[in-house]
Amino acid sequence: MTQPPTERPLDVFIVAGEDSGDKLGGPLMAALKQQLGGHARFRGVGGDAMEAQGLKTQFPMEDVTAIGFVAVLKKLPLILRRLRETAAAVAIAPPDVLLLIDSPDFTGRVAKRVRRVLPDLPIVKYVSPTVWIWRPGRARAMRPYIDHILALFPFEPEVHRQLGGPPCTYVGHPLLEHLLEMRPASEDERRARADAENPLVLVLPGSRRSEISRLSQVFGETVARIRAQKTGAEFVLPTLPSRLEQIRQAVSEWPVQPRLITNEAEKYAAFRRARAAIAASGTITLELALAQIPMVVAYKLPTIEEKFVRAISTIDSPVLPNILLKETFIPDFLQSRCKAANLAPALLALLDEGEARERQLEGFTRIDAMFGMSGENPKELAARTIIQLVETKTGRSAPRS
Repeated sequence: MTQPPTERPLDVFIVAGEDSGDKLGGPLMAALKQQLGGHARFRGVGGDAMEAQGLKTQFPMEDVTAIGFVAVLKKLPLILRRLRETAAAVAIAPPDVLLLIDSPDFTGRVAKRVRRVLPDLPIVKYVSPTVWIWRPGRARAMRPYIDHILALFPFEPEVHRQLGGPPCTYVGHPLLEHLLEMRPASEDERRARADAENPLVLVLPGSRRSEISRLSQVFGETVARIRAQKTGAEFVLPTLPSRLEQIRQAVSEWPVQPRLITNEAEKYAAFRRARAAIAASGTITLELALAQIPMVVAYKLPTIEEKFVRAISTIDSPVLPNILLKETFIPDFLQSRCKAANLAPALLALLDEGEARERQLEGFTRIDAMFGMSGENPKELAARTIIQLVETKTGRSAPRS
């Protein structure tokens, strides 16, 4: 039953630092509004998806988005200023809950500053830092300033328990909500995915400007080599509207032009028909695995960053599905190996029936089994967990629909 109009809305200060966090934040805000009968107020930092749900962002989210040492150093004064402004906005007008989405370096520092001045404020972290890949000490270090973690992967609560991290609840990966959209539903789509001679190939050079810049040339060369062997191949490059102009300039010099799409419905339509993909390492590899699309993965970092990552990493492959299954069943081509002469043969092997393709499809079946859910929608479970935490920690009953 809806609460009377005098019921004070739940005041949520929410912070996302990059596109992936914004995509998580928008649906979560919608779920909170639905469970609270519309009695929710949002402040903070986010992008288009969060603004569509009513957030007026404090500053452009891109101000705190920087990947790699060089990029961070260039933007450091701005990032530090935005950090101070964000923490001050929370402290000056304390919300009912502080919700921090991904971007662990920035959001973690916000949490530490806020905790010092508001020790009783519930602070929730949505997306666990990858303590199971590197810097496991971060788990225990988070405990003083994070009350609860909402995890995307089923093994993460146990990881945090073993490492002494904050309480952690597996809420499910949002990609699970799109399984039916990503997999063939019609006979035409099934035939298209099965067509080895006229395959649809997804080209995914990343969503960050630096990734696109580093990978564009080698992806273009790879596409040209594939077309030389598979003259009927079609290439589709889904991208974000905010990256379209950069992508358009990058591919203008490719020998073979991919079809560019920015609409999510078109993207999933391409996923349902795709035979294989070439992708930058990142969350997109899990999306492809859940869509059951075999892939080759590529990535390049500046040399100094590569040395640092190698020094602190505890994994053999950065590809998320490989990490989940603890085996390299998806080929990755990193740094000096990231060249068309390596990528094209590996991708061609996936376009035809054979061992390389079958091995990945079998691995995708095992990944499916890992993400067992109770049937509750991930964003709805995340929203319910946040509401319960606020009620438990503050003693205040949140309004309900």
